[in-house]
Amino acid sequence: MSTSLELTTLGHRIRHHRTRSGMTLDDLGAMVGVAGSQLSLIENGKREPKLSLLQAIASATGTEVTDLISGEAPNGRAALEIELERVQSSNVFRGLGIAPVRVTKGMSDETLESVLGLHRELQRREREAIATPEEARRANTELRHTMRERNNYLPEIERLAETHLRGAGHVSGALTHRTVSILAERLGFELMYVNDLPHSARSVTDLENGRIYLPPASIPGGHGLRSMALQALAHRVLGHSRPSNYGDFLRQRLEINYFAACCLMPETASLAFLGQAKKDRNLAVEDFRDAFGVTHEAAGMRFTNLATVHLDMQLHFLRVDESGALSRGYENDGLPLPQDVTGSIEGQIVCRKWSARAAFGQQNRTTEQYQYTDTPGGTFWCSTQTGSTSAGQYSISVGVPFDDARWFRGRETQQRAVSTCPDEACCRRPAGDVAARWSGKAWPSARVHTHMFSPLPRGAFPGVDDNEVYTFLDRHAAE
Repeated sequence: MSTSLELTTLGHRIRHHRTRSGMTLDDLGAMVGVAGSQLSLIENGKREPKLSLLQAIASATGTEVTDLISGEAPNGRAALEIELERVQSSNVFRGLGIAPVRVTKGMSDETLESVLGLHRELQRREREAIATPEEARRANTELRHTMRERNNYLPEIERLAETHLRGAGHVSGALTHRTVSILAERLGFELMYVNDLPHSARSVTDLENGRIYLPPASIPGGHGLRSMALQALAHRVLGHSRPSNYGDFLRQRLEINYFAACCLMPETASLAFLGQAKKDRNLAVEDFRDAFGVTHEAAGMRFTNLATVHLDMQLHFLRVDESGALSRGYENDGLPLPQDVTGSIEGQIVCRKWSARAAFGQQNRTTEQYQYTDTPGGTFWCSTQTGSTSAGQYSISVGVPFDDARWFRGRETQQRAVSTCPDEACCRRPAGDVAARWSGKAWPSARVHTHMFSPLPRGAFPGVDDNEVYTFLDRHAAE
């Protein structure tokens, strides 16, 4: 069954060919064997014609059925009327609770343009409306639950990535910058390295001129430019359109990150490496990282994509800053991640006993730290690697339930901790004697994070300054 919009477009195209042939509704009706009133319903998008009637109408008006059922508006006036029906059928308009404008023959094109202008501005403001933090956290939580149900594995993107890599001539080893450039060329893009990227954007894609603008130097970690270029290309490979809401934006961001990871650590090569390491009982994220020339975080996250579906193990992944706040997390092994009442985990403080925080106290941080932790959800083994950026220190942890530790290097560690969080007596509540000693006698000056007072980034691409981006593109377009 055709949609209302499709029927409206069909009706306009029939009316266009009828009037072009100089026929009234009754004239055409007499030729095709139906009443003019029935044709009127069809032309107004109120009734779907049978194929036999469409064939008769096409013959009578000297055209083809394929032309009648085309999705294109037959003329400018029809385009205006079709767009008006589309916007008046949207959730944004229906949510206003007001009656739609009924188009009549006497309504001028200028009037339609004015009404449509109001609708376009309404939709623009809706797209750019500031989402509440609660809405953003809810969208992020829903996406995390969806990926948990899928074991953090997206086979359709895996296949796409491998197809494009083969087309670019990549066979084995770490993905080179040259191969990424070839991949871009095959998709119709040239990689441009500039010093004046808008501060709010990691990269900018010029769709008109087929250019992807990137910063001039690689991000520390060895794969920054490759990853950013692949993420920009992924939007085109995956057929993304402008995000319609914050949830759509987050989904697209996840998908482009996933595509980039699939290219940097291809499924076939990664499974060959990880499968052998499991067979040898010598799995290690640091080895996986070094084999493909990526960051520890990228390797750890990629491991979560493949471990459950292909290696038959549940696991978890954590990125934690030095204050203990969880900035990125995934689990399908039952690790009791801290969460607020909405189920959101981002920004929540992890237990001080977990290796994700305990690793900050280690003297030697050049290699992974290993630890078993007893929790209310069971006993887990973790490997943790620390790092630092200009924003401060962070840790990356990948862990599994106790029984699966046998596949990993570091399983023999004697480091063990007991965590009873979310019970505050575990690590948040001060000891009774200490609390008694200092209660009412301490007055710390709290560090206020500026993001607490910042609105959620707005726009179709949250946080991106459109004025800055467009000025940048205009500046480089003539080059």
